[in-house]
Amino acid sequence: MAELGEQPDTAPVRQLLDRFVDAGALHPEHERAPFSATDVTVVIPAYGQVPRELPAGVDVIVVDDASPSPLTLQHPQDVAPGLRQTLLRHDTNRGPAAARNTGLAQVTTALVAFVDTDVHLGDGWLEPLLAHFADERVALVAPRVASANGATWLARYEVRHSPLDLGPEPARIAPGTRVSYVPSAALLCRTDAVRAIGGFDEGMRLGEDVDLVWRMAAAHRCRYEPSSVVHHEPRSTVTALLQQRFGYGRSASSLARRHPNALAPVRMSGWSALSWLLIVTRHPLVGIGVAGGTTVALQRKLSDVPGAESARLAALGHLAAGRQFANATTRVWWPLALIAVALSRRARWTVIAALVAPVLIDSARSRTLRPVVDAPLAAVEQMAYGAGVWAGVVAERELGPLRPDFTNWPPRNGE
Repeated sequence: MAELGEQPDTAPVRQLLDRFVDAGALHPEHERAPFSATDVTVVIPAYGQVPRELPAGVDVIVVDDASPSPLTLQHPQDVAPGLRQTLLRHDTNRGPAAARNTGLAQVTTALVAFVDTDVHLGDGWLEPLLAHFADERVALVAPRVASANGATWLARYEVRHSPLDLGPEPARIAPGTRVSYVPSAALLCRTDAVRAIGGFDEGMRLGEDVDLVWRMAAAHRCRYEPSSVVHHEPRSTVTALLQQRFGYGRSASSLARRHPNALAPVRMSGWSALSWLLIVTRHPLVGIGVAGGTTVALQRKLSDVPGAESARLAALGHLAAGRQFANATTRVWWPLALIAVALSRRARWTVIAALVAPVLIDSARSRTLRPVVDAPLAAVEQMAYGAGVWAGVVAERELGPLRPDFTNWPPRNGE
């Protein structure tokens, strides 16, 4: 467990620490792993190609999802004694969820790792993940999935902006938190836990990995461990990158139907939303007044916290809400924003601010012009994701990915 000094090992202390861990305020550190590499089977769904290098030191099951030309394993003779490399094949293409489930059915080890063909694991990737299973409540651990370095400008862009790279800080994994999902590019799970929830949903061709992670998070602890870093191959062309982002957006409606409210484009206090709405509709003094009222309310609620600190927290909350609105405007709501721009000069300046302000803030924080240079492709990338969201909304008739989630409004009906 993360160090807190010498604390008595009593039930109340353990309960308190558990609450901090579940809230994401503490991140556990375990000295010993109860499992080793021999307790792990890596399942790799494949279509068209197998990895150039299969992971070493573990059992491996590759599932060929009906590739046009049947796949073969290149170097099965290199397997260490006692380990196995197995190749299975589907007669028809059933999608990555079904391929993973086919591999899962053959796993005999306590742990199963799901790894994509375009992910390079490298040395030392497994040990930091295994340590988390010292906590019997942990059922899923994910490494940091960084984009592999490349010689092209697009590869370098992906290093900075890959949606699979969730950053250098450890976290719990749960919808609505800082790390709300992890991709199945690389996951390590308790085999029995994955089987208990039915494995991957074979009815989903996109988003099946996020769906599995959220179902696991509803039943168990799930951890993000960035000290383990694996590398994902970047897209080779801008078209491929935009197609990938469109696909991610396209999966949002299916996920929203299965996990209501988990994909709200903004999630914030209703008072913060009202403040920003008043500001963008040219009532800045009223908007600032609403924000000031929430600051006073927070100071009363946090009576033991100095007033200056309460004011700082309130200001940061309102600024974060503004950033969320800006991101949603240029990412998910951009078709509506485009209509508004065509109809209203006032909306035109609001949308320009939503595009420009976050870039300038990021540039000032990083003290480089890199965010400015990246901004055009980043904007197109976000629009591709948003276009995918709208395509999914129309196909699924599910508005969940478009609806904001506002909290902290005055209670109704005496609640």
